[in-house]
Amino acid sequence: MNEPGASSPALQEAQTPAYCPIRSPVLRWLLLLAAVACLAMGIIGIFVPGLPTTVFILMAGACAARSSARLHGWLWRHRLFGGMLRNWAAGGFVSRKAKWSASITMAVCAVIMLLVPAPGWAKLLSISCMACVLAWLWCRPEPPAPR
Repeated sequence: MNEPGASSPALQEAQTPAYCPIRSPVLRWLLLLAAVACLAMGIIGIFVPGLPTTVFILMAGACAARSSARLHGWLWRHRLFGGMLRNWAAGGFVSRKAKWSASITMAVCAVIMLLVPAPGWAKLLSISCMACVLAWLWCRPEPPAPR
């Protein structure tokens, strides 16, 4: 929701993009439920190693953009989550800090996975998935440096 008369670059950057609601009330409620669930998982992911935060926040933002202008605006301007959404909307950017955080977390999870008594196929599958995600993540462009 754009604020009238907002002219400073900081305010313009924090403004949400256009809200595009779904017409079907049932689908809108389902998307809102998905947005809240993804937001909850993203918040849990801040504290639980191996559970991604960024992906869930991006999904929450996408669902909220189609179901709730209020939730979408709150996410977009949030101190922690807003940067992720704005970077992704600006061109699929992922910050270097997010890349390193994910890399360290996944490395810790891989070590834990190797140490726990789990079937070899489960260890191989989980570590392979983490490696693929990390490869994709590090191929994402980083946001341009502020001027």
